[in-house]
Amino acid sequence: MVELKPITESNFVDAFNLKLAPGQEEWVSHPIRSLAQAYVYRDQCQPFGIYADGRMVGYVMVVYDYDIPEYDIWHMVIDEAEQGRGYGSEALDRAIQYIMTKPFGDSPRVALTCHKDNAVALGLYAKKGFVATGAVYDDEVELAMTVG
Repeated sequence: MVELKPITESNFVDAFNLKLAPGQEEWVSHPIRSLAQAYVYRDQCQPFGIYADGRMVGYVMVVYDYDIPEYDIWHMVIDEAEQGRGYGSEALDRAIQYIMTKPFGDSPRVALTCHKDNAVALGLYAKKGFVATGAVYDDEVELAMTVG
């Protein structure tokens, strides 16, 4: 079973040590960059380590965009050695469960972007109910869903 644990001073180095598979660097930012963004957006976001069997296997950040308003899922990554085990799917479920508690504000919209060539991630997001909105940012397509 996968659980999300907030990134704190006790586990941020574990996030730094996550490795992307070759070629994935063009699709997702490393947690080091994401944690810098989390500091800047600290009043509207929560970075999480993705844990399985007591060890960090990935990273994801939930951000609330007050301007829209909507929740965004940023920079989800599973360590290259841990990919293909369903951790990303379970982590996405946990992130959506967290969002449904409305920790930063009330909005039913959840959005994310994904590189247009990342077929594995696009398939996962579609399976979870995310639908392309038609918005494209560089090579990233926006997907969104509504939660209760």
